[in-house]
This record gives sequence, structure tokens and C-alpha cells, in this order.
Amino acid sequence: MTSKEAIQKILNREDPGRFVYAPNMWQWFTHRQNMNEYPPELKDCTSQLEAIRVLGLEVFSRNVYSNPYDYWFGGLNRRIFDAVEVEKLVEIRGKDTVTTLRYKMNKGVLEERLRYIHSESTLVQEKFLIDKPETQLDLFEEFLERTSYRFLSKRFDQTAEEIGSDGIAVAGEFFSPLKMLHLYLGPVETTYLLNDEEDRMKRLMALHEKNQLCLLKEMMEHNIPAVMSMDNLDTMFHPPRYVEEYSASFYEKASTLCHEHDSRFFIHACGQQRANLKLISSLGVDGLEGVAYPPLGDIELEEAMEMTGDNFIITGGISASETTTFKTRDEVFSYMENLLTRMKPYRHRFILSASCNTAIETPWEILKLFRDAWVEMGQ
Repeated sequence: MTSKEAIQKILNREDPGRFVYAPNMWQWFTHRQNMNEYPPELKDCTSQLEAIRVLGLEVFSRNVYSNPYDYWFGGLNRRIFDAVEVEKLVEIRGKDTVTTLRYKMNKGVLEERLRYIHSESTLVQEKFLIDKPETQLDLFEEFLERTSYRFLSKRFDQTAEEIGSDGIAVAGEFFSPLKMLHLYLGPVETTYLLNDEEDRMKRLMALHEKNQLCLLKEMMEHNIPAVMSMDNLDTMFHPPRYVEEYSASFYEKASTLCHEHDSRFFIHACGQQRANLKLISSLGVDGLEGVAYPPLGDIELEEAMEMTGDNFIITGGISASETTTFKTRDEVFSYMENLLTRMKPYRHRFILSASCNTAIETPWEILKLFRDAWVEMGQ
């Protein structure tokens, strides 16, 4: 059975007869490139996909096609603007890359700024698009009205062909209405405005939801096997009341649309999940990527499996708590033996992966030991 076939079985909630192991090494591999510090086995690798193949692991990835210098996610869609002039300025400051985006409309200009921190191989938001909401909300509404998305089907086909039988590309192109506010205003300002201007915020979120569903419909016509909403679904920023009020409509409609086309709808998880699990699973969502467990999260994986029911897929199981602290083969193998024993009853809906990223400090030898443990105990 190929890796692609094994993953498809899990998407169908069927036991592939072994554990699937599909790591998220995106930032980790990029950091090796940035620092020019390759393990000998990776010296000829030019991508995360090639590094995964060197390990002999599998692909269930929403960033295997993404450019880490551009944004935290995406690469399979193009934003289209109606009567908006977009100006992009890229500056090198030291070793960092600073990108300023200006959106010029008849009634004014909106601007955001991103910095790629070379030493950490990570992207941060230096300036949110909306940083003076008392004067910018009208312009922001116009910005959303003039925004649409187009699916880059040839790019997806190319990615799927590159992966081949090694797995499945997940279209991680989406973000919920609430996450849209977080991305453009920041979580703090979003919270204030949901209190002070809730009706206005709901109108803005409805515009975004409509655009996202249009993109999803276009993707579904292309037989995409799985998509993901990149929401970092932490209850600190997505408490149950907010999810129910502002995101549930999108999650439910997106899940239904995916199921009508035999596709699966996932959400990227991060941090605390316990309070949201039953609600999320009730909306028809197929699964969560990268569920964190203590000390980084607030629920053990097997409890999350029980809370969500027998139709809910979870990926995760290996976090920075293990990869940056374990030093020996015995530590890795003992952890993996315990994890795989606990998760075996859920093998038909569990993918061994990162919860939710592979830390850049993780030694290559430790990654190989996790691979070795999977080969020995997960097959």
C-alpha cells in the first residue's frame, strides 16, 4: 500500500493497518537553508518534500507548496482586486526581509508590513493593515468588497504530481471570518471591536465568508482531496462563544460543500483545544491538524479522540517538548511506544505528525530516531 493510499484510507476513516507518519518540517528545513547548516544526508535537498523523502516518511501537508518568506500559509490562490492599486516594496534590513504592501483605493490607502526574521526563520507582522480603526473601517469594508480569490489549479496539479504516491497535498488556503480579523487587525483590536462595533464587524466577516466560499467552490470543481482553514484554533483567541457566533457558519458551510465533493475539511489547531472540541466536531469539520497536548495544550490526544467521536481525524503526537529535550534513543523509543500503544485504537483517524510544528532547534539525529521508532513499532 502506498503512502497516498494509506492516507486516503484515514480520510475515509478506515484503518490502513499501520500508523501514517507525515511530519511538518517546513520551518525546520527552511532554517537549515537559511543557516546553511545541512546534515550530510540533506546536502542535496532543495525542499521540505525532498527532506521528508530522505527520512522515508509521508506527506499530508498544507505547506509543501508554500513560500515561507511570503506568508504563513497559501500558494494555491491569487488575490484579485477590483479598482485597487497594489504596491509591494521589499527591503533587506540586515539579514531580515521587510515587505510593505500598500493598497490604494479612491478614498484612501491601507498599508501592512511583514518582517521575515532570518535568525529565527519566521515571519512576523510589524504593522497590521488596520491600526487606526476609528478612521479606517469604511476603507477596510471597501477593501474586502473589492477582494476576491482565484484558484491556481495548475499549481495544485504540479504539487500533486511532485508528491506522487508519497502522500496528499492539503489546500491550506482558507481562514475563517474571525481569523480574517486577527490577520488584518490583530487579536487584541479584534476583541475590542467585537465588543464595541459587533454589527459592523459581522458585516465585514460576512463579506470575507462569501469570498472564501466562492474560492472553495472553485476548488471543489477540481477534485481537491482535502482543504484546511489556517485559523490557529486556540481557545485563548477562539473561545467557544466566538466560534459559535463568528466562525460556525463558515465551518459548517465549508464542511458541507467539501462533503458534497468527497473532500475533507480540516482546521489548523494550536494551543488550547478542550473547550472547542465538541462544538467543532458538531459542525461537520473532518479534523484538526496539530492538536497540542500537555504541557503545550490542555487535553491528551486519546481524550480528544473520545470527545470528538468516531468520525473526527486528528494529526499530531510529536511536539517541541519532545524533539528539543530528548537526547537518547531510549527516550524517543519509550515515548513512541507509549504514544502508539495509546493511539492504536484510533489508527483509522489519527496521523502521526507535529503538534503543530517541528522546532528549528530539533537535532537531525532526533528526527531520525523518531523515524526509526515509527519503522520499528508503527508498521
